[in-house]
Amino acid sequence: MKIGFDNEMYFKLQTQRIHERMDSFGGKLYLEFGGKLFDDFHASRVLPGFQPDSKMQMLLKMKDEAEIVITINANDIEKNKVRGDLGITYDQDVMRLIDAFREYGLYVGSVVLTRFAGQPSAEKFERNLQSFGIKTYRHYSIPEYPTNIPLIVSEQGFGRNDYIQTERPVVVITAPGPGSGKMATCLSQLYHEHERGVKAGYAKFETFPIWNLPLKHPVNLAYEAATIDLSDLNMIDPFHLEAYGETTVNYNRDVEIFPVLETIFRRINGTCPYKSPTDMGVNMAGYAITDDEVCCEASRQEIIRRFYETQCSVRKGNSDLGQIHKLEMLMSSMNLECSERKTVPAALTAAEVTGGPATAIELRDGTIVTGKTSDLLGATAAALLNALKHLADIPDEVDLVSPSALTPIQRLKTEHLGSHNPRLHTDEVLIALSMSAVSNPSAEKALAQLDSLAGAQVHSSVILSTVDENVLKKLGVQLTCEPVYQNRRLYHK
Repeated sequence: MKIGFDNEMYFKLQTQRIHERMDSFGGKLYLEFGGKLFDDFHASRVLPGFQPDSKMQMLLKMKDEAEIVITINANDIEKNKVRGDLGITYDQDVMRLIDAFREYGLYVGSVVLTRFAGQPSAEKFERNLQSFGIKTYRHYSIPEYPTNIPLIVSEQGFGRNDYIQTERPVVVITAPGPGSGKMATCLSQLYHEHERGVKAGYAKFETFPIWNLPLKHPVNLAYEAATIDLSDLNMIDPFHLEAYGETTVNYNRDVEIFPVLETIFRRINGTCPYKSPTDMGVNMAGYAITDDEVCCEASRQEIIRRFYETQCSVRKGNSDLGQIHKLEMLMSSMNLECSERKTVPAALTAAEVTGGPATAIELRDGTIVTGKTSDLLGATAAALLNALKHLADIPDEVDLVSPSALTPIQRLKTEHLGSHNPRLHTDEVLIALSMSAVSNPSAEKALAQLDSLAGAQVHSSVILSTVDENVLKKLGVQLTCEPVYQNRRLYHK
């Protein structure tokens, strides 16, 4: 796979800039982390070479002086909001984040419930956290936020929020997803610190949009596609242009809120350290792009992937048609066709030829293998076995798993576990393959190639089961599906 991003250069530049920002305030720094903190797979897809845990590695460099505060919107807890890439609710993800940070040796100071209004689920979650010894705080909705500045910067506004007790000079504010109140939490803390005579500053660790790339650069447009549900739009930062005569890119929410932030800063500290929303950010990603063409192509592929993901989400009833229309307009502006994702025509052609669901896998060397539906295997399970055969240089006619070994699994599913589908899913095939590897050298060779599937592209002619989706995610492949179900049932597991 081609690399277009120098992760080591990014690590060095970004770390240096963060320390410069810390030194400029000379006291305490509240550092808002935008996007995913240690599993930024979107960045790794559009900037090939970017490591998903880059932000975490930077944080580890200053772990002795940093603590983490996680914010979560109480309304998201009440609504059981789900993180799309992991399939778990936001409150579950907070628990996952805490465990992950602790495993890295990072200090998690507390969890803040934002927009708290006595939601029963939020109160239950709060009690659960406290039972594990995790400190929790409540922040409340402020009427007319963010326009009523006198109310916001007062005892009835930020003053009503709990003051978060922190111990270290760098406080990293992160969250399970957007809309969790990270920025408002930072501003509330600045107010409370000022009231206590503590000098504190604020900065934003951001990756997208990349401020020093063109507005319509595919990497920045891929960010729009990724946040289509939030209606985020990239735009020229007018404040930066006016202050410095330099054209930079930011996104609409930060540009729209900046006059308010500027006023809040002045109300709190008497002056604002920034002249533009771009100034607030710490983002050196643009300087680490080494092959623009590679990143552009990767971003185009990401937009197609997001288009299919949104179509399937609409089909499942989790998104609205408006999001598809926005993505269609975005793709049209780029002259982008779904057929540019090579696995799409391959899977659709195989489905047309076989008359049933089909799956295509593009391996990292560019080879495309397909799988069809049979009496024994689902299309994705078949494609997976075919891909492993290719990677292990095993002839097509060789059986990795004997049909006699699959039959008992089918019988278990249908006769004892109540399944109406006798075909094996990917997880069941992998278990059968691992069992066959004990006595079958070819199966052993194939099994050894599982890690080589990471980064492969997969397209299915039908929406896959949750089981198959989860297995493919764990293998590190990038999946898209046609927005249709295999059957006409109304209920799909």
